Amino acid sequence: MDAAVDASTSQFELNEEQRAIQEMAQAFAADRVAPNALDWDRRKYFPADVIRETGPLGLGGIYVRDDVGGSALGRLDAVLIFEALSHADPGFSSFISIHNMVASMIDRFGNDEQRQRFLPKLTSMEWLASYCLTEPGSGSDAAALKTRAVKSGGDYILNGAKQFISGAGDSDVYAVMVRTGADGPKGISTIIVPKDAPGLSFGANEHKMGWHMQSTRQVIFEDCKVPAENLLSDEGAGFGIAMAGLDGGRLNIAACSLGGAQSALDKALSYTAERKAFGSKINQFQALQFRLADMETELQASRIFLYAAASKLDRKAPDAGKWSAMAKRFVTDTGFNVANNALQLLGGYGYLHDYGIEKLVRDLRVHQILEGTNEIMRVIIARALIGR
Repeated sequence: MDAAVDASTSQFELNEEQRAIQEMAQAFAADRVAPNALDWDRRKYFPADVIRETGPLGLGGIYVRDDVGGSALGRLDAVLIFEALSHADPGFSSFISIHNMVASMIDRFGNDEQRQRFLPKLTSMEWLASYCLTEPGSGSDAAALKTRAVKSGGDYILNGAKQFISGAGDSDVYAVMVRTGADGPKGISTIIVPKDAPGLSFGANEHKMGWHMQSTRQVIFEDCKVPAENLLSDEGAGFGIAMAGLDGGRLNIAACSLGGAQSALDKALSYTAERKAFGSKINQFQALQFRLADMETELQASRIFLYAAASKLDRKAPDAGKWSAMAKRFVTDTGFNVANNALQLLGGYGYLHDYGIEKLVRDLRVHQILEGTNEIMRVIIARALIGR
């Protein structure tokens, strides 16, 4: 990354350990992810082998307790990691975030037996994990989900489908929100479903605008049998479990936008320092300088806002949920706009795949939709403001 990142982090007074974490993630991203990102995107290739390499670095359980192999880090530490990884490839970083959401749900809400059974293989990245909340008919209305789990002896029998699931078909375990009770949020439970569960299948890989390196499929349950011991916490606790995972997930996805947008600005700075027009390098034109100045200002504002929100979540501040929603809305909108403006600065070259910016624009667009759309973030923020 460029010097701009270091300058902003010093303003937030990162300690020595946090700088070491950031530098480790930056080095891995530069060595193992960045050289391959365009090829993975072009081939729509899911790099499970490189993803598993992050396990020995402690990235399979960033905020999981260390008795099961987790790194026991904080949310600010996680934001630094996802920002660094997404500078190389936002899709890669986002999948690591999703995997960590599942691992942290099991760590926080699982019993001792579940933690010991699932987490050592998740924190080592021997197993990959996917998060299954969204359904074809529910979208943002997550409490309206229809996938049902019925108790039958020592098992649950699942029927239904999940939509837009990252890693579906490639992941080894799936944290699935299901309906075990009446309509509404109190009837939802969370069940961990292994990939080899009878009755589990996957739809075709979706043709998407971005995130091409991630597989995205439907997850389909047809009389899918799962041991009852895979229920997380109690029946009816699932909606709370799902929402608890989303506060941190929103910060992570904001960090992925931030890192990707920083990469786009870095590419634009390099290009405009070399490209000439009308006898001068184009970075000497004031209109272009003003555009670069605004992009830098907006990214630095986003960075400080995001780090502050992550610190609130670390401290369990009462308004941490509101700040997570605000940061997700602000940083993902800003990240997309900065990447889009960077493409414009490269002109026709920005539209070419080999320059890398059009990929960043495509990848960052979905961040305004997932982990709760930015319209839903506004609902959360407004409700917090008016006391609902």
